[in-house]
Amino acid sequence: MDVVTAVPTPRSEAAGSARTGRLSLAVALLSGALGAAVVLLATRQQWSEGTATVAGGTFPLTAKGSDITGVPAALAVVGLAALVAVFAVRRAGRFAVAALLALSGAGTVTAALLGASDRSALDDRAAQVSGDTSATVAALGHTAWPYVAAVGGALLLVAGLLALRYGRLWPAMSGRYERGGAQARPRRKAPPADPDRPEDLWKALDRGEDPTGA
Repeated sequence: MDVVTAVPTPRSEAAGSARTGRLSLAVALLSGALGAAVVLLATRQQWSEGTATVAGGTFPLTAKGSDITGVPAALAVVGLAALVAVFAVRRAGRFAVAALLALSGAGTVTAALLGASDRSALDDRAAQVSGDTSATVAALGHTAWPYVAAVGGALLLVAGLLALRYGRLWPAMSGRYERGGAQARPRRKAPPADPDRPEDLWKALDRGEDPTGA
């Protein structure tokens, strides 16, 4: 008994590619936008806390993510811009922008994890409030916000990887925007005015034409 193997038609393959492109695009947009928002939110929160000795007592100190490092927020902005720019370029340009998006996500994760154990920002504050340049922070502790920023960076990384893998299936900005405006279609030449029809003569005069054909 012969076994008949169904061969996919070009139309079905094109439909499958279109569905894959739409799904990957939706996931990348959601992941990239959410990731950038999470990173920007997390860097505005408290990342570390401790105490400094001042006049025989203790003084509480806190540091936000932006006080510890400005890298995650900067890379989140770069990643968000790259996500938008993906639709303005094609082929090699799209691949380069997608790679920038992925690198922004990876850099954000790295910077956030390094900031989770940083103490330099609080050491500097301890030196300021105590007036002793050699003073350091005591009872150092960290919150979960650096790891939240790392999760946001991971979402940016996912968006970049999707753009690298499926970006060729995504739509691009219309060609009329790339050329700086749509090319005007040539106007059809109006038929010559019929001298026996007064309305044709008036229309020709309105167009600035000589109705006599001279």
